[in-house]
Amino acid sequence: MKNVLLVGGTGFVGAHVCEKLVRQGWQVTVPTRRRLNARHLQHLSLVKLLEMDVHDEVALAKAVQGHDAVVNLVAILHGTQAVFERVHVTLPQKLARVCSAAGVKQLVHVSALGADAQQPHSAPSMYLRSKGEGEAVLLRAATPGQQAAFDLTILRPSVIFGAQDKFLNVFAKLQQVLPVMPLAGAATRFQPVWVEDVANAVVRCLARGRTAATARAPLVLELCGPDVFTLRELVQLSAQLSGINGGRGRPVLALPRWLGRLQARLMELAPGEPLMSRDNLDSMLVDNVASGKCADLQSIGIEPAALRPIAADYLKRNQ
Repeated sequence: MKNVLLVGGTGFVGAHVCEKLVRQGWQVTVPTRRRLNARHLQHLSLVKLLEMDVHDEVALAKAVQGHDAVVNLVAILHGTQAVFERVHVTLPQKLARVCSAAGVKQLVHVSALGADAQQPHSAPSMYLRSKGEGEAVLLRAATPGQQAAFDLTILRPSVIFGAQDKFLNVFAKLQQVLPVMPLAGAATRFQPVWVEDVANAVVRCLARGRTAATARAPLVLELCGPDVFTLRELVQLSAQLSGINGGRGRPVLALPRWLGRLQARLMELAPGEPLMSRDNLDSMLVDNVASGKCADLQSIGIEPAALRPIAADYLKRNQ
């Protein structure tokens, strides 16, 4: 039986990865700050919950012991420069060190479409810059021939959709209460990918295994669906598929950049996690679509699912 440490396993993508790994016969260890946060995983027989702080390197070093592979799903969408650095750069650095010290054979790291490990500082947002920097530290640690090398796979998904997403569901819920949808970044293009395809990609990459004494060259995959939409089209589609206003949704009011930033600033000041931040808008200065420079889902035998039929099913049920 293979053992995997699933860091960030309690989240949206992590739950799907957990279920698939268990079905494949993997023993899965899921670190969580509070066991209550992982109650939705407790019915899975091969899942072990481990209460710990994944940012504590001493605890992390103990946690990786005895595992064949580590998957890192930890990510944030909002925060300061220091917070992005801690989550997207420093944590991967710690994982590289503890995996190397423990002799872990594989590390699968979920990054983001638009991240660039070669030129991370060229990205328009703190989010994308930190994602690129995190990739860079892992690529340096996994260089073939190095004593500390391990097999590294980097997955770069576009925006992820699925029944529990905080993407299409949010657009639909907003249109239930708002008479008009003020929208920044309305023309930005996305290539949404189904959460099940992302989870399957993680499992397929873990199945690569190690066949030699030294690590293979790192593999970078862009995970995208078959269709490209503007943000405006996605907002309209969420209403159409959930039947809001007779399937017509609400009028979309595209905001100029300056007004979009003001709206985002006000959202940042509201209690709780903001729906939109100024850094999110900075990320949308570039389209979130496949570059064509990396391998894709089809290269590992996964035919990406179309958004419309899947979203139609869960949006109707969730409203």
